[in-house]
Amino acid sequence: MSLFAGRGKRIERKTRGELEAMRAAGLVVARTLQAVVEAARPGVSTGELDELAEQTIRDAGAVPSFKGYHGFPASLCTSVNEQVVHGIPSRKAVLAEGDVLSVDCGAILDGWHGDSAVTIGIGSVSAADRALSEATKAAMNAGIAAALPGGRLTDISHAVETAAQQARDTDGVPYGLIEEYGGHGIGREMHMDPFLPNLGKPGRGPKLEVGVTLAIEPMLTGGGAETKELSDGWTVVTTDGSRAAHWEHTVAVTDDGPWILTAAE
Repeated sequence: MSLFAGRGKRIERKTRGELEAMRAAGLVVARTLQAVVEAARPGVSTGELDELAEQTIRDAGAVPSFKGYHGFPASLCTSVNEQVVHGIPSRKAVLAEGDVLSVDCGAILDGWHGDSAVTIGIGSVSAADRALSEATKAAMNAGIAAALPGGRLTDISHAVETAAQQARDTDGVPYGLIEEYGGHGIGREMHMDPFLPNLGKPGRGPKLEVGVTLAIEPMLTGGGAETKELSDGWTVVTTDGSRAAHWEHTVAVTDDGPWILTAAE
């Protein structure tokens, strides 16, 4: 597969049959996340959620995308409160009332990947945390809406950034928008070119053509946008301890508009 991020280069395009195969993988991810959302409550550990996810994925005849990926030890990324992305599930990490949990899930079915993330409020969460999650989801949806034939890659970036900048917390303060991490191409590999930043000027990068598939995934914080990686080599946290949210869908560019391949049925 030959993919490039330059303006004059083309992103790999999938046929309709390949998109249907990716949709099947996406449905496995959607059902797995639904099971995790239903099970996530105070007193449950992130390790238990990971075991549930792996069983759900394998029962569907699929394989977890994340487990073993560059040595990652689990089937989910479970990021709690100030953890932004890549949190490692553990039986010792027991969820508490008011926690905010971001769950990233990937599955491979017949060689094709699906990748999606949701943020879950555990029990009764604060209005501020609900607003943070909703603003992140809205930024993702704005990016999805910009995934149109004839556009450019950074049209999506700009749409995400604009939505994120327009959102405000319960005190009227803008959210932090994580810059180091973003979306990506996806298909027979989980992470493919091009990298999709969550901010930038529109009209740049490769053209969005029918059959292009991308994972669109903004991350917002209730404070600053600076992050650091913990000593486990995976978990990314906000440096100021502010809470974070993460939403993601795998999306295909089609003549009929964006097709969310990881949406629930």
